[in-house]
Amino acid sequence: MSGSGTGGWQSDDNAEHVAVYQRFRAVFGEAGGRSADARKRVKNKKEGGKSVPFGEGRDPSGIEDVLDALTNRMGWSSPLARADLLASWAEVAGAETAEHSTPVGIEEGVLTVHCDSTAWATQLRLMRGAITTQIAQRFPEAGILSVKFDGPNAPSWKRGLRSIPGRGPRDTYG
Repeated sequence: MSGSGTGGWQSDDNAEHVAVYQRFRAVFGEAGGRSADARKRVKNKKEGGKSVPFGEGRDPSGIEDVLDALTNRMGWSSPLARADLLASWAEVAGAETAEHSTPVGIEEGVLTVHCDSTAWATQLRLMRGAITTQIAQRFPEAGILSVKFDGPNAPSWKRGLRSIPGRGPRDTYG
């Protein structure tokens, strides 16, 4: 580019500034063809919306609201509710019952609880309806469909990889 004696600019390479303008126009678009967010910002400024001090939506949010929104958006509600259920088993089942039972895990909507004895497992099976109702009321996001109560494991008479199935220690024939 070269300058003329009259103070104006003359272009040797066919108006470079026009080419720059055309490039910006292609990249950023027309002034009237703004994005939806840009139109919303302009509208809010004209109407005195969210960008006005003390306007609607400008109050700070509590940490509980922020964390609830985050867990819902990220899909963490169900795993967190399940973990909370396992941690607060004593409150759900009662202190005495919790001394003799331990929640083991949750798999496909079934809460598995290990009991100290078969008597406690039987007693909890009789209380299954009340426990399931309380879980559904306190932890609806956990998705618990049923509760399984296991007693202590019986001793296994199987010894080694190559043992054959049989009656165990009573099998004295042969």
